[in-house]
Amino acid sequence: MGSLWIETTKDDISFNELNQNKEIDICIIGAGLFGLTTAYYLSKNGKKVVVIEKDKIGEKVSGNTTGKITSQHGLFYDHLITDYGKNFAQKYLEASEEAISNIKKIIKEENIECDFEEKEAYVYTTEQDKIQNIEKEVKAVNDLEKEAEFVTEIKNMPFKIKGAIKFKNQAQFHARKYMIGLCKAIVSNNCEIFENTTAIEVEKTHENYIVHTNKGNITSKKIVIATHYPIINFPGFYFAKMYQSTSYLIAIETHKKLPEGMIIGTDNPYYSFRTAKYNGKEILLIGGAEHKTGKPIETNEKYKELEEIAKKYYPDCKVLYKWNTRDCISLDKIPYIGEFSVFMKDVYIGTGFKKWGMTLSNVSANIVSDKILGKENKYEDIFNSKRIKPIKNRWEVKNMVQSSVNNLVFDKFRIEPFWIDQIENDNGAIIEKDDELVGVYKDATGKIYAVRPVCSHLGCLLSWNNTDKTWDCPCHGSRFDYNGKNLYEPAIKGLDIITKI
Repeated sequence: MGSLWIETTKDDISFNELNQNKEIDICIIGAGLFGLTTAYYLSKNGKKVVVIEKDKIGEKVSGNTTGKITSQHGLFYDHLITDYGKNFAQKYLEASEEAISNIKKIIKEENIECDFEEKEAYVYTTEQDKIQNIEKEVKAVNDLEKEAEFVTEIKNMPFKIKGAIKFKNQAQFHARKYMIGLCKAIVSNNCEIFENTTAIEVEKTHENYIVHTNKGNITSKKIVIATHYPIINFPGFYFAKMYQSTSYLIAIETHKKLPEGMIIGTDNPYYSFRTAKYNGKEILLIGGAEHKTGKPIETNEKYKELEEIAKKYYPDCKVLYKWNTRDCISLDKIPYIGEFSVFMKDVYIGTGFKKWGMTLSNVSANIVSDKILGKENKYEDIFNSKRIKPIKNRWEVKNMVQSSVNNLVFDKFRIEPFWIDQIENDNGAIIEKDDELVGVYKDATGKIYAVRPVCSHLGCLLSWNNTDKTWDCPCHGSRFDYNGKNLYEPAIKGLDIITKI
């Protein structure tokens, strides 16, 4: 079972791979929501743009989202006011609110059929001692001149809550249908999109950049890195400023009434709920079970956790789809948007959307396209991608540093004390053989796949994910299939294949 968004649009769009060298004004690396929206704005302004995507359009992070378009990013505005001041928080809120309007405008102007619906958004708690956090957030948002309301009930919610903050005039949509609509608009503006074209290296020449891909070279005056997690390590050093988090979703069908609105908890563990259109009726998406990407996953425990929640409140439900996604989270919880580095002129970035990529991808696209077009953007200062300042969230710093230290050195005590014949079919493990580390996967028939379990990004020891049958990096979130193929950045190259074990 895959993503609802991807599975219901599997054959709706396709592009050729790059088949010759190109010279262009702007090359955008990555065709997720940020990359496509940036290309859309630039193409509308007459710029010649090439977008390259290493896989299929919208089949990675943007196609595995919850599809919520909201300025309500958890309980966040009280934190912003406290740590950064009211003016900063006001700009963040306004930028996110404008993004909702921008998306709505694009959908209308381009006539994109993507199940867009305006909804109310809620953050709830079921714990009495957390009500004060909700109340503080309501006050903070109201102080920022947006209407927010404290409520003690959400219509058709399957369980009692103690309190929630309600935002009006938010929205949800079918994320991949929207991306397909953006693609059609970009192409109609005489720009090009290429699938199955992987950027391997960005080289600076005297006047331009050359993007070396697996299918040819693109010479461009300006570059936008829209690869979710930046594929260039230096001089941006984003690998030292972000980590990735994985969360899970299931789509269920039930005869019971469904909650009204987009709903997410603030308790630990937290769960989210939203409805979606499917075969002419409403179904429910339930999300959660979050963990840091790279944590070893031995079973389908994360999906089982969500299915148990579904069965508890909707006993008659049928699970239609299951999927998961990764989100980049910066150490100060603010996205990096703008110039990639002071040392790489005309290279731009948008990353670190911390699970709220529907709105923040649009914010990023506006800031980056404005910079390329030579326009001022009133929000670029708060998302400054070149910022260097102390990180205030010490727990996130500890999370990053501890993970990196633990995994940059091969600790043999982590290696499983059994031989290959003791690994169950359809499972994987890291073993030690002849003083070498070997990542072994046995498929359902007992066939062996062996790789060197060391991330091709910066050399971290990988962990086995038995839910997705992938090798995952605990340091920066790169992922590889059981045969070593690279699936998710920041790594670009695959793993070394071991033929004899």
